[in-house]
Amino acid sequence: MKQISEIIQDKPLFHASLSDDVRTVARNMTDKNIGAVAILDGDKLVGMFTERDLMTRVVAQDLDPSKTSVATVMTRELATASPEDGIADCLEKMHALKCRHLPVVTNGKLTGMISLRDLLQVDYQRARAKVDFLGELVTYSADYES
Repeated sequence: MKQISEIIQDKPLFHASLSDDVRTVARNMTDKNIGAVAILDGDKLVGMFTERDLMTRVVAQDLDPSKTSVATVMTRELATASPEDGIADCLEKMHALKCRHLPVVTNGKLTGMISLRDLLQVDYQRARAKVDFLGELVTYSADYES
């Protein structure tokens, strides 16, 4: 079973600062095709800004994204993962909290971000390998001499 550290090891890590405005952060998220970004104060993780935050706390509240600091609309109550966590642990945490992203933290420092898509991709690859193996097993026919 893969650990989270294996999934995040080659993934780029994107973050924003408390002082960034929502428009800048949203544009960066769009450019990088990501649905959530960690918000750092120096090197300390202090929040996350997600597509849901953008919709519920900015658009629905009719705030100007250029004049709104990401610090005022980010999610502050965070669940995190550690690099040693397993896929099932993270999936359970995401399901319980109804979230799609978990920051990965080591000794209080942000080391990665894991998404539901990342976890499902690993699960899909494992299931696909099992199906392929079973398919070969069922269709294999040895040449037996009578």
